Amino acid sequence: MLVKFRNLFVFLLILLIPCHALSDQAEQDDSGENAVLLILGDSLSAAYGLQQHEGWVSLLQNMWHDDEIKIDIVNAAVSGETTDGGLARLPRLLNQHNPSHVLIELGGNDGLQGHNIAKIKSNLNALVEVAKESNATVYLQEMQIPSNYGGRYTKMFTENYEKVASENNVEKIPFFLQEIALDKDLMQSDGIHPNASAQPLIATFMDRHLRSLILDGQ
Repeated sequence: MLVKFRNLFVFLLILLIPCHALSDQAEQDDSGENAVLLILGDSLSAAYGLQQHEGWVSLLQNMWHDDEIKIDIVNAAVSGETTDGGLARLPRLLNQHNPSHVLIELGGNDGLQGHNIAKIKSNLNALVEVAKESNATVYLQEMQIPSNYGGRYTKMFTENYEKVASENNVEKIPFFLQEIALDKDLMQSDGIHPNASAQPLIATFMDRHLRSLILDGQ
């Protein structure tokens, strides 16, 4: 009787344990084998102007869960974030979530605000270095800004990502809006942020680039 009561108690206790959605929080399976991808980004990854579940990060997480891929995503993207802000937040995020992988999707707001190219590059280098010090595998998301900021500035801005990736020996992920930004039907009225129709396309694009890299340990 005592054994049966104890088993019933354990069963009820399990039922009462709450389940939480992944949002700036990662949950691993009991074996601890899940990879944890921390996304340090800006509004392009924070589902700006949309519901969180509509954003490409949530859609990508759902895709991986549906395919039983052992990768959990921590979405630490914040609208308006700059490389300065990312540098200030990253140590706490690394300590809190202990990610196995980090995607740095920052610099766009720096460029839109006309920040010094050398300073942006320095901050990107620092972000990669800090993430690497936590033993995480780092990916650098290429960013682009509209051409009306001047050909020289926009070219130097984009080239920063190739240089930082090369100098730090990290994988550079192509800009996920390169084609989408040219289609007005996929962009919000501000011409900067992708709309809900674009989000599945971005999720598929990022899945194509990230899944194999993470699963193959690259």
